[in-house]
Amino acid sequence: QVQLVESGGGLVQAGGSLRLSCAASGRPSAMAWFRHAPGKERNFVAGINWSSTSIDYADSVKGRFTISRDNAKNTVYLQMNSLNPEDTAVYYCATRLLVVTTNSEDYSVWGQGTQVTVSS
Repeated sequence: QVQLVESGGGLVQAGGSLRLSCAASGRPSAMAWFRHAPGKERNFVAGINWSSTSIDYADSVKGRFTISRDNAKNTVYLQMNSLNPEDTAVYYCATRLLVVTTNSEDYSVWGQGTQVTVSS
C-alpha cells in the first residue's frame, strides 16, 4: 500500500507563501490536499490526477494555490500564495484510484498531516 509523507508546513505571516510536499512510497494515482482547522470539518483544497490533465480547486483557494506533481519523484506539491489566517489548518495529502473527488471519504490512504499557521 502506498504511504504518504507531508512536509513544508510552518508559521508564516499573512500575505506570505509556503510550498507543501507530499512524498509517496509508491506510484499514487489521483492525489488531493485536504485541510482540517480546529472546530471545522476536513475540507477539500485541491486535487490532481496522474497525468495532471484534471485539476480541481476549492473556491476559497482558486487563484492563490497551485497543485502540481512530479511523477518521477512520486511527489505532489501545493504552492500556497497570498496566505491569510483563514488558511490556518493541518494539511493532509491523500490518494485514491483514478479520478479526483472532493469527498474525503473517497480517499483510502492519508498522510500524517503538516501544520500551517498564518499569523495576522
